[in-house]
Amino acid sequence: MSDLPTILLRLFAVVIVVFMLTPLLVLVLFCFSERSLVTFPITGFTLDWFEKLFERPAFWDALQNSLIVTGTVGVVSTLLGTSAAMVLARIRSRYVGPIMLLIMLPIMLPPLVLGVALLTYFSTVEVRLGLFTVILAHIVFTQPFVILIVQARMIGFDYRIVHGARDLGASHLKAFVTVTFPIIRPTIIGAAMVAMALSVDDFIVTFFTIGGGNTLPTFLWGMLRMDVNPTINIVAMLIMLLTVVVSLVALRVTRWRG
Repeated sequence: MSDLPTILLRLFAVVIVVFMLTPLLVLVLFCFSERSLVTFPITGFTLDWFEKLFERPAFWDALQNSLIVTGTVGVVSTLLGTSAAMVLARIRSRYVGPIMLLIMLPIMLPPLVLGVALLTYFSTVEVRLGLFTVILAHIVFTQPFVILIVQARMIGFDYRIVHGARDLGASHLKAFVTVTFPIIRPTIIGAAMVAMALSVDDFIVTFFTIGGGNTLPTFLWGMLRMDVNPTINIVAMLIMLLTVVVSLVALRVTRWRG
């Protein structure tokens, strides 16, 4: 009888995991259904829906735009966020709190509010909406995560080794490249992957700031408004795979201390 609570707890955990994964499994399953209706029963399996999706030029345009936005956001957010985090790590602790509160404000706001605010701002300053404004908007809400991740690493950083390199004649840049960067490189790469994972599947902020054209999430939204068939599941599965792969790489890299 003493094992009964443990058995019930494990059973509850299994039920929760199944509940969480079942929608994803159903999503993938219907990618291969031969029926155009996304309903059970599935009468057969086919790859024709993949072919129909890949024949659409709009899909490849959306994929290209997503890769451009995600890649650019990953690089820019990492550069700016890492620089800011290294400065914040050296500031007196009593000043860090208010500064971090301001920096974290974009990720504390609901995405809908942030999207409307960014759209209003771009309209006010007369910036034409497009991929450029999407990239700027994504940097606004991804950079705080980079700052948080890198700053947490820099707080416990041993600056004596950097001072030693400086005493031996290294410049600030050379000391960073040869000493600091190799030590915090896994953290920086992980932070970049987190920023990219947040960017690749964003819909709300992108919807308000893209103007014309599509990324994969907005392309998916357009498909949903016209018809519901397995090609929608395929696009959703691709977005899910991109997000999961980038997230797993981020987790793997940030745990590595090489």
